[in-house]
Amino acid sequence: MTDDPLELEWEEITVKIDLGAERLIAAEREEEKFAVEIKSFIGTSAISDFHTALGQFLNYRMMLEVNEPNRFLYLAVPVETYQTFFHSRFARAAITRYQLQLIVYEPKSEEIVQWIR
Repeated sequence: MTDDPLELEWEEITVKIDLGAERLIAAEREEEKFAVEIKSFIGTSAISDFHTALGQFLNYRMMLEVNEPNRFLYLAVPVETYQTFFHSRFARAAITRYQLQLIVYEPKSEEIVQWIR
Protein backbone atom coordinates (compact mmCIF):
# COMPACT_ATOMS: atom_id res chain seq x y z
CA MET A 1 0.00 0.00 0.00
CA THR A 2 1.36 3.39 -0.96
CA ASP A 3 -1.37 5.76 0.21
CA ASP A 4 -4.10 5.50 2.84
CA PRO A 5 -6.04 7.45 1.63
CA LEU A 6 -4.86 8.48 -1.84
CA GLU A 7 -5.46 12.23 -2.06
CA LEU A 8 -5.98 13.87 -5.46
CA GLU A 9 -6.51 17.51 -6.37
CA TRP A 10 -7.89 19.24 -9.44
CA GLU A 11 -7.96 23.00 -9.05
CA GLU A 12 -10.07 23.69 -5.93
CA ILE A 13 -11.43 20.13 -5.69
CA THR A 14 -9.76 17.53 -3.46
CA VAL A 15 -10.87 13.91 -3.17
CA LYS A 16 -9.62 11.05 -1.01
CA ILE A 17 -9.80 7.54 -2.42
CA ASP A 18 -9.72 4.89 0.30
CA LEU A 19 -6.47 3.20 -0.77
CA GLY A 20 -3.64 3.65 -3.23
CA ALA A 21 -1.40 0.66 -3.83
CA GLU A 22 0.93 -1.14 -6.15
CA ARG A 23 1.06 -4.83 -6.92
CA LEU A 24 3.32 -7.00 -8.99
CA ILE A 25 1.73 -8.73 -11.94
CA ALA A 26 3.60 -12.02 -12.16
CA ALA A 27 2.88 -12.72 -15.83
CA GLU A 28 4.16 -9.34 -17.01
CA ARG A 29 6.75 -8.66 -14.30
CA GLU A 30 5.83 -5.02 -14.00
CA GLU A 31 4.15 -2.96 -11.36
CA GLU A 32 0.52 -2.01 -11.65
CA LYS A 33 -0.60 1.04 -9.72
CA PHE A 34 -4.17 1.08 -8.55
CA ALA A 35 -6.56 2.85 -6.24
CA VAL A 36 -9.43 1.22 -4.37
CA GLU A 37 -12.67 2.77 -3.21
CA ILE A 38 -14.09 0.43 -0.56
CA LYS A 39 -17.85 0.28 -0.06
CA SER A 40 -19.73 -1.70 2.58
CA PHE A 41 -23.26 -1.61 1.11
CA ILE A 42 -24.80 -1.67 4.59
CA GLY A 43 -27.47 0.95 3.91
CA THR A 44 -31.15 0.14 3.72
CA SER A 45 -31.13 0.21 -0.10
CA ALA A 46 -28.54 -1.51 -2.30
CA ILE A 47 -29.54 0.66 -5.25
CA SER A 48 -29.05 3.84 -3.23
CA ASP A 49 -25.64 2.61 -2.04
CA PHE A 50 -24.82 1.73 -5.65
CA HIS A 51 -25.77 5.22 -6.89
CA THR A 52 -23.40 6.74 -4.35
CA ALA A 53 -20.61 4.27 -5.11
CA LEU A 54 -20.95 4.68 -8.88
CA GLY A 55 -20.94 8.46 -8.65
CA GLN A 56 -17.81 8.45 -6.53
CA PHE A 57 -16.16 5.88 -8.78
CA LEU A 58 -16.76 7.94 -11.94
CA ASN A 59 -15.58 11.17 -10.30
CA TYR A 60 -12.49 9.50 -8.85
CA ARG A 61 -11.65 7.90 -12.19
CA MET A 62 -11.85 11.32 -13.84
CA MET A 63 -9.52 12.74 -11.16
CA LEU A 64 -7.08 9.88 -11.69
CA GLU A 65 -7.08 10.47 -15.46
CA VAL A 66 -5.87 14.02 -14.78
CA ASN A 67 -3.49 13.34 -11.87
CA GLU A 68 -2.28 9.77 -12.31
CA PRO A 69 -3.33 8.37 -15.70
CA ASN A 70 -1.38 5.13 -15.19
CA ARG A 71 -3.30 4.18 -12.04
CA PHE A 72 -6.34 1.86 -12.30
CA LEU A 73 -9.38 2.38 -10.09
CA TYR A 74 -11.24 -0.49 -8.45
CA LEU A 75 -14.50 -0.50 -6.54
CA ALA A 76 -14.35 -2.94 -3.62
CA VAL A 77 -17.66 -4.57 -2.68
CA PRO A 78 -18.59 -7.22 -0.11
CA VAL A 79 -18.94 -10.75 -1.46
CA GLU A 80 -22.59 -11.03 -0.39
CA THR A 81 -23.50 -7.82 -2.24
CA TYR A 82 -21.59 -8.99 -5.28
CA GLN A 83 -23.39 -12.34 -5.29
CA THR A 84 -26.81 -10.69 -5.02
CA PHE A 85 -27.15 -7.10 -6.22
CA PHE A 86 -24.16 -7.11 -8.57
CA HIS A 87 -25.58 -10.13 -10.42
CA SER A 88 -28.79 -8.26 -11.21
CA ARG A 89 -29.36 -7.33 -14.82
CA PHE A 90 -29.22 -3.62 -13.95
CA ALA A 91 -25.90 -3.87 -12.10
CA ARG A 92 -24.32 -6.00 -14.83
CA ALA A 93 -25.37 -3.42 -17.44
CA ALA A 94 -23.87 -0.60 -15.35
CA ILE A 95 -20.63 -2.55 -14.83
CA THR A 96 -20.31 -2.99 -18.59
CA ARG A 97 -21.36 0.54 -19.56
CA TYR A 98 -19.11 2.28 -17.04
CA GLN A 99 -16.28 -0.27 -17.26
CA LEU A 100 -16.18 -0.85 -13.52
CA GLN A 101 -13.26 -2.80 -12.18
CA LEU A 102 -14.22 -4.64 -9.02
CA ILE A 103 -12.59 -6.21 -6.01
CA VAL A 104 -14.86 -8.61 -4.17
CA TYR A 105 -13.94 -8.93 -0.50
CA GLU A 106 -15.02 -10.86 2.59
CA PRO A 107 -15.76 -8.22 5.26
CA LYS A 108 -15.24 -10.41 8.33
CA SER A 109 -11.86 -11.80 7.35
CA GLU A 110 -10.94 -8.70 5.30
CA GLU A 111 -9.74 -10.95 2.49
CA ILE A 112 -9.96 -10.35 -1.24
CA VAL A 113 -12.07 -13.03 -2.86
CA GLN A 114 -11.86 -11.92 -6.49
CA TRP A 115 -10.40 -9.26 -8.79
CA ILE A 116 -12.67 -8.43 -11.73
CA ARG A 117 -11.23 -6.35 -14.50
